[in-house]
Amino acid sequence: MMTTRRDELAAAWIEVVSQTLAGRISRAELDQELHELYAALVEALRAGGLDASGEHYTEVRALLAELSRNRARQGFRPAETAVSLFALKRGLERLLDDGSADDVAAYLALSRLTDELGMFTVDSFAASREQIISSQAEELLELSTPVVKLWDGVIGVPLVGTLDSARTQVVMEKLLQELVDTGSAHAIIDITGVPAVDTEVAQHLLKTVVAARLMGAECIVSGIRPQIAQTIVALGIEFGDIVTKATLADALRHALRRSAQRAALSVGDAA
Repeated sequence: MMTTRRDELAAAWIEVVSQTLAGRISRAELDQELHELYAALVEALRAGGLDASGEHYTEVRALLAELSRNRARQGFRPAETAVSLFALKRGLERLLDDGSADDVAAYLALSRLTDELGMFTVDSFAASREQIISSQAEELLELSTPVVKLWDGVIGVPLVGTLDSARTQVVMEKLLQELVDTGSAHAIIDITGVPAVDTEVAQHLLKTVVAARLMGAECIVSGIRPQIAQTIVALGIEFGDIVTKATLADALRHALRRSAQRAALSVGDAA
């Protein structure tokens, strides 16, 4: 059926999908996409029967995975993606009006195959969508954790929002890289925009400060509001000899003063 009435069936399939997607994808792109898939499906049926997971369906699965990735990137819903394959059954139904018993049997077999491939398509779409969401989350994390140059030799990291393990890792990596790139001796981590500090957040901050020290830089934590200070005391968190300041301005003044002292010592040593 799929070979003897190939053009008719492919045209019916494309027509159904085109109507369902309501012009959200060009007809030319859809024609190319589904004709390639149809040709691969016919070839797989000739070579490997109806085993959708078999090696003869490798190209079919690859094309469906690519279709799913494209639909995920274009913002389609899972149902809109799955219809690109399930609509094949609707195309087959049109050819059964005057079909023989063999045609009906072939339709039922192809229908089961289409269901299996449709489920593969849905799984591929879900995996692609998760990957896209993960990538977008990483990009947002990068954007939400800027490292800025405040003065010659002084860089700052203004943090806003919740500080968790993943974000702390990004902060640490960007901070250390910026220390190397700029040759800065002072780094200010401003937590004015962090809503709360608990034991976990404090530990993350301490790790970042220690990492900066290993790079030869002094790290200052600013934005210690009264409420946060009380919480830190109540939790028994020890910041040790880490310099903390109430505001970013205070931290910058401290860094500049330390820079001036270091410069004066360097001049004295040179003399």
